[in-house]
Amino acid sequence: MTGSVRRSKGERGVALPTPVIALSVVAVVVAVIVFWVTGGDGDGRGEKIAQTGGSPSASASASPKAAKAEPSPVDRAKVSVEVYNQSNVAGLASDVAAKATTVGWNVVGEDNWMGSVPENTVYYPSGMKREGQQLADDLGIKRTHLSVEGSMKGDRLTVILTGAL
Repeated sequence: MTGSVRRSKGERGVALPTPVIALSVVAVVVAVIVFWVTGGDGDGRGEKIAQTGGSPSASASASPKAAKAEPSPVDRAKVSVEVYNQSNVAGLASDVAAKATTVGWNVVGEDNWMGSVPENTVYYPSGMKREGQQLADDLGIKRTHLSVEGSMKGDRLTVILTGAL
């Protein structure tokens, strides 16, 4: 019996075609690569566990993405801010500028604004969205928006007030 496989009585086997085996191997390799690239966190549940204060073991098992450090706090003193009053409330820009200064912002100007801004807004230049959101949070302003090129300076935050805070 040269070249044949001898089986004992009752043994059964299946011969898989080579393409099926090859596709299975490729599928496993692709799955491993996807897991590695995404950090094994395809649905974001690992991040949510860490953010919601899950148990220490749940946080420790979260993906590497969840372990990223929070961005450093905004250094308010290094960010220039201008405050403008578009309302008819006398002294509003001055009052809000004082409030911003009190919490550490570098207010470099205040004046009146002629325009049609719909509500109190913090405008931020490209690359300063995080700073704009922090200033809005500090002042209790709900609306932030990208600066209007040509009307606002590109190196500072601009607050336009339409009414009292």
